[in-house]
Amino acid sequence: MSPDFEDEGLSLLDLAVPLAEHLKLLIIGPILAGLVALGITYLIAPTFTARTSFLPPQQQQSAAASALSSLGALAGLAGAATGIKSPAEQYVALMESATASDRIIDEFKLMQVYDEEYRIDVRKKLAKNVRMAVGRKDGLISVEVDDESPQRAAAMANRYVDELRRLTSQIAITEAQQRRIFFEQELVQTRDKLTAAQQALQASGFNPGAIKAEPKAAAEGYAKLRAEATAAEVRLQALRRAFSDNTPEVQQQLAALSALRGQLAKVEAATDSSGDADYVSRYREFKYQETLFELYARQYELARADESREGALIQVVDVAKPPEKKSWPKRALTAAVTWAGALLLLGIGVLVRHSWRESSREPQNEEKIARLRAAFGRR
Repeated sequence: MSPDFEDEGLSLLDLAVPLAEHLKLLIIGPILAGLVALGITYLIAPTFTARTSFLPPQQQQSAAASALSSLGALAGLAGAATGIKSPAEQYVALMESATASDRIIDEFKLMQVYDEEYRIDVRKKLAKNVRMAVGRKDGLISVEVDDESPQRAAAMANRYVDELRRLTSQIAITEAQQRRIFFEQELVQTRDKLTAAQQALQASGFNPGAIKAEPKAAAEGYAKLRAEATAAEVRLQALRRAFSDNTPEVQQQLAALSALRGQLAKVEAATDSSGDADYVSRYREFKYQETLFELYARQYELARADESREGALIQVVDVAKPPEKKSWPKRALTAAVTWAGALLLLGIGVLVRHSWRESSREPQNEEKIARLRAAFGRR
């Protein structure tokens, strides 16, 4: 038998002997520690966890695409305004916002429940007691709330869904909401310009009856052409934010805009050569603003319809109900972990104590031990 094997066997014996000598301590000690930990868990107020899950609003891309297709060149205008997508994490961030937290704090009087003086401390405690997550496979958002009252835990979890509905109705998050706000702003501006154009036209000496009797074909064609040129300019600006001037997309848009401007120049030159240029220019401006107003009004109504459908699509899958069993403390798990920890610590303590005694008996260690004791004696 090799010396290395004998040394290894001796080492195992050195470990087994002290453990066997203190076997009663290693059995009774961990059991007593586990029982004490089990008793302490009965003194801790139980915590209940309520859970709700829901399907967040889904973006209605098909309706938006069909609506924008009727705009022609104006599709780029709305596309530039609605290019931001909102992932499910954005809805989680809304529920975790200070606005939603403060409303829940006030409704459930959490400052008194958590016994805190400052609202910021209550927010921190609330954040620790609330967990929100987005399912990677199913896309569902889950909200879990811990509280000493099972009824309050369930009510708070359901309240987070209500707060999300309220916030999404106030903030433009979805694609339809962004389209609605964009066309609403453009509609207000175009309405003002249309009113000013009508007043300027009437000031030229023509009443509304004369406006209706005037041939409209040329003016309406010019208005449509100018609206397309305006949309092409906005589309070009949007493309330049994402691409350089040498890219095919920008070059194609530049060519389209140049062609539209050329056609406009020909129409305007023909009008200026006539003897009634002042009236015709005002009439063209009026028809141009009227065409834009009709386009924006139609798209605004479509966006509102899409937004109303999206607002109702927060679908609750599991409504939070008062839990029947507590989630913490877990008495059996606490007792088992305490027992295992106590067994490990006692085992290490027995081995360290045995190793110290064995080392102190060796002559070469007596001087070191004496110096160590002297060092501790001075303290």
